[in-house]
Amino acid sequence: MSTTTGSFSIGETTVEMPVKTGSIGPAVVDIGKLYAKTGMFTYDPGFTSTASCESEITYIDGDEGVLLYRGYPIAQIAEHGDYLETCYLLLYGELPTPTQKRDFDYRITRHTMIHEQMARFFQGFRRDAHPMAVMVASVGALSAFYHDSTDISDPRQRMVASMRLIAKMPTLAAMAFKYAIGQPFVYPKNELDYASNFLRMCFAVPTEEYKVRPTLARALDRIFILHADHEQNASTSTVRLAGSSGANPFACIAAGVACLWGPAHGGANEAALKMLTEIGTVENIPKFIARAKDKNDPFRLMGFGHRVYKNYDPRAKIMQQTCHEVLNELGVKNDPLLAVAMELERIALHDEYFIEKKLYPNIDFYSGITLKAMGFPVSMFTVLFAVARTSGWIAQWKEMIEDPGQKIGRPRQLYTGAPQRDYVASDKR
Repeated sequence: MSTTTGSFSIGETTVEMPVKTGSIGPAVVDIGKLYAKTGMFTYDPGFTSTASCESEITYIDGDEGVLLYRGYPIAQIAEHGDYLETCYLLLYGELPTPTQKRDFDYRITRHTMIHEQMARFFQGFRRDAHPMAVMVASVGALSAFYHDSTDISDPRQRMVASMRLIAKMPTLAAMAFKYAIGQPFVYPKNELDYASNFLRMCFAVPTEEYKVRPTLARALDRIFILHADHEQNASTSTVRLAGSSGANPFACIAAGVACLWGPAHGGANEAALKMLTEIGTVENIPKFIARAKDKNDPFRLMGFGHRVYKNYDPRAKIMQQTCHEVLNELGVKNDPLLAVAMELERIALHDEYFIEKKLYPNIDFYSGITLKAMGFPVSMFTVLFAVARTSGWIAQWKEMIEDPGQKIGRPRQLYTGAPQRDYVASDKR
C-alpha cells in the first residue's frame, strides 16, 4: 500500500488528507482526522462510497465483473478447487499444499459433531419455526457449549473457534432442516467430504441407506465456493462490527446469520424463484417485462442487477452451468422455471433497457432453481447461504481481530431531531 496526500476545500478552508492506494482497485481518502480538522463528519447512507476497513481477502471490480479470492479468480477456484480448500485460502491467504489440505480436511471433519445437549436445545422451538430463526439461536448458543474457544486474545482459541464454526455450521443447518420436516437428526459421517456429508445429514433417514450422488455433491460444493465471501457486504460488515466490540466469535457469526436473513441480502434467491414462478411460462414474459419497465408498476424483476456489479456477475455464469448439471442429473427435462430463466437472460443481455441500466443476471437468478431441484425447500435457501458464507465471515473476523489498528466501530450521524430544549412540567404542557 502506498500513501500520498490530497487536498480539498470546504468554504475558505483547505484540508489535506492522506490518499491510500491498495494493490488493485480505487484509491481511498483517509478521513480519520476530518472531524478534528474541520468539525464535520461525512454523510454516506448505505456506505456506498466508504471503505470501512483494509482487507487482503476478497476483491470485487463491479464494472468489469471481477471477483477474486486472495487474488484468484472465482471461476478458476470453482472449476479446480473445493470448498474446504477455499476455506483454507480465505483463512490463511494461500492455497494449501497437499499435506496442509489433508490436515485441514481432517480437523474440519473431526469437528462436525455438536454437543449432544444441543439436540435437546432444538426441542424448545415451535414445530413451524423458520430454519433461519433456529440458526440464529443455535449458532449463538455454541458459545454456551465451547468455553475453551471464546478468548479472542488467544491465537489458538481463535483457530479452534474458526474450525468449529466451519465444521459445525452444516450440522446445525441439517438439524434445523430435519426439525422443520419432523424427521430424526442424522449424525455426520467422517468418511464423507464436506458437501456429501451435508447432503446425507439433510436427506438420509434411518430406515434406508442413503447414497450421495457425486454430481449433486459437486454442485453443492460449488455453490458453497461461490457464496464463501463477497467483500464488505451487509452480513460481513455486521460480523466485523460485532467483533470490534470484543464479542466472542460464535456471537459474531450469529449476528451475521441474523443480517443475512434479510430479503434484500440472503433471501434474494428465494425472491428470484418466486418471481419465476409468478411469470410461469415463456409466453408470459413480455407482459412482465413491460411491467418491469413501467415506473408506476411496483413489479420488479428479481435476480437482475447488483449493488456492486455493473456487469455480468462472474458467479452467475458458473451457477448457470451448475444448474444445468443438476437438472440433467435428476432427469428434469423442459423445466418451465429454467425455460423462463433462460429467456429472461437472453432478453436482459440484448434489450436496450437492461443494457442501459446494467441489469445483468446475478447469482441468485439460478441458485434458487438449483436448490429447489436438489430437494431443499425455499425456507432453507438462506440457511445454505449461511453455511457457505461462514468461511468468509470467519476470515474477515480473524483479519479484523489481528489488525493492530482495529478499533470499535462507532459511526456518527446527521442529527435532524429537535434542538436542545427545556423540560416542561406535565401540568404546563
